[in-house]
Amino acid sequence: MDSAIFTNTHLHITTWVIGIILFFVAVSLIKGGNEKGSKIVQMILRLFYLLILFSGIMLFIKFHEINDMLYGMKMLFGIIVIGLMEMVLARAKKGKSTGMFFTIFVIVFLIVLYLGFKLPIGLGFFA
Repeated sequence: MDSAIFTNTHLHITTWVIGIILFFVAVSLIKGGNEKGSKIVQMILRLFYLLILFSGIMLFIKFHEINDMLYGMKMLFGIIVIGLMEMVLARAKKGKSTGMFFTIFVIVFLIVLYLGFKLPIGLGFFA
């Protein structure tokens, strides 16, 4: 599995960017009361969770030797981000407050972005 798709970050970045967009669309549909639309977007978002996890795991397998700890932390925080996205959506659907989970989501997402850009196969913004 030494395909070019697993030796760069294009697939992974594309999937999480689309996932974040779908997340905000789902939140806005829930807040707007469009139950059917939000359900469809959430199912598509869950497919993108799988694509994000698959591409992230493939990158981890390929590059973790560079820095096991930081790549492991990035993967752990990435999984936490996905969990927080689901928590925000579930609480929004039930009409409960999402402020705390949304704040934690933003903080953890920024940590994941920082780690992703700092690590050697990232874009080098923080190198």
